[in-house]
Amino acid sequence: MTYFPAPGNPLSGLGVPAPGAPGITVWRAVLALAVVLVLLATSGWTAVRKHQAADGPRAAAVHAWKKASLAGRPLPAPDAPPRSIARYFAGLSRAQQRDLATRFPLVVGNLGGAPLELRYRANRTALFQARDTERKRMRDERLTEEGRSQAEHRMHRFTSMLSPQRQILAFDPTGRGRAAEVFGDLRDARRVSVVVPGVDTELLTFEKSARQYAAPVGMADALQQQQHATRPGVHTATIAWADYTAPAGLGVDAASGGDAEDGAVRLDDLVRALPATSAAAAPEVALFCHSYGSVVCGVAARRLPDSVTDIAVAGSPGMRADNAAQLGTRARVWAMRDGDDWIADVPHLDVGGLGHGADPVADGFGARHLSARGAVGHTGYFVPHTGSLANFAAIGTGAYQDIVCASSDPGCSLVPGTS
Repeated sequence: MTYFPAPGNPLSGLGVPAPGAPGITVWRAVLALAVVLVLLATSGWTAVRKHQAADGPRAAAVHAWKKASLAGRPLPAPDAPPRSIARYFAGLSRAQQRDLATRFPLVVGNLGGAPLELRYRANRTALFQARDTERKRMRDERLTEEGRSQAEHRMHRFTSMLSPQRQILAFDPTGRGRAAEVFGDLRDARRVSVVVPGVDTELLTFEKSARQYAAPVGMADALQQQQHATRPGVHTATIAWADYTAPAGLGVDAASGGDAEDGAVRLDDLVRALPATSAAAAPEVALFCHSYGSVVCGVAARRLPDSVTDIAVAGSPGMRADNAAQLGTRARVWAMRDGDDWIADVPHLDVGGLGHGADPVADGFGARHLSARGAVGHTGYFVPHTGSLANFAAIGTGAYQDIVCASSDPGCSLVPGTS
């Protein structure tokens, strides 16, 4: 069997068969077994472990919120449905709303159903507090040099997120942290795009100066700009959604569905909490799910509301389904993968809960196969001037006639509603 190296592939040390080489099926079976054994040997049997929410500032804020009251009345449960939260805040004066945002920024800033501008305001307050905390930690001699260095990195990240023009929809500095940011006017958007990122997403990787389009902020910003260029008359908004705990590194967590299960619940909460437009109608939502983010979207698909019209995955290791029908969604399912994306060499299987199922770009899966022309590697799908980003923008704005299909699926851009 002939082998050649796979540049950029974390599994390249194992080698991959040359295209057309005999024994490709046997090789993939052997590789699958090797990957499983390596993951178990290095990480242990942790795939079934439930992650416990870490104690931290948000947990403390929620605890205080539950004990507090306003005008002699208890505050609503922090996990109450968005409609209940919206009704509660509608009955408050503006001064009362701001009082709650000031007293409990880490609750109000993450509260689905609370007024958008109030959430933005609360998250600015929380970011100021978190920045001040990290500045103190930078000078704390009780910390190691590495600990003080990390505090400095986090301080700079929070400073960046405090820029006046930024609209932070969610923020939690606990542990590795979570965040979400809005590009465009979410209140008036008739179509909302949500970028769901993958492995190693956290506050320190929420945005990047180098390789900016490999980070959630750069991805969402590029998509929103491309959507405006595609159909400037359509009111759109895009959310960089890093508001779930993503796996850290390519270990057992990345190969299992535990983090995806938790993320799916949070993604569903986000979609259901999106504000109605000025026409009192829920906006149409398209999900753009990259890498492990596609696992989150696959798990969430069955529970998401009908306002989600499209689910597009790129560089997907699988959606924890054998085919698109098993996702149980009425949304259109799209898939793309660049020819030099290393994810193609990850076995698409499910062995003892490890692995994420069938390949979404395979003919038998049933997704509409999009062209990724111009994208380079696993993180190149949101780079400006690529066909992949243009296709995403066409989906996000409803310009389905502009979609460019992969050569293997020339009918992928059928009129919406057709099979």
